[in-house]
Amino acid sequence: YGSNPALYPAWQSYFRAHQPPTLVVWGKNDYIFPVEGALPYARDLKTIETHLLDTGHFALEEDGTPIAQHMRRFLIRHVRPTSK
Repeated sequence: YGSNPALYPAWQSYFRAHQPPTLVVWGKNDYIFPVEGALPYARDLKTIETHLLDTGHFALEEDGTPIAQHMRRFLIRHVRPTSK
C-alpha cells in the first residue's frame, strides 16, 4: 500500500477522462485507511455514490450484508444487461 500514492495522479486522470460510475463503501473507523481517503474521489467523478459505514478496516467481515446490499443496488442502477 505504501507505493499507491505515486499512482494517484494516473488514477485521477483516468477517472476524469472516463468517468466510470463509482461506488465507495468505507469504514468510518478504519485505522489504516481513514475516512478522509474516501472523500477525494468525488472531486473527479460525476457519478459517485459514497457510503460511510460505522465499521473498521475489516468492513466486509463486520458489515458484509449491508455492503452487499449497497453493491447490489449500485449494480442494478449502473450495469446494463447484455443481450444473448
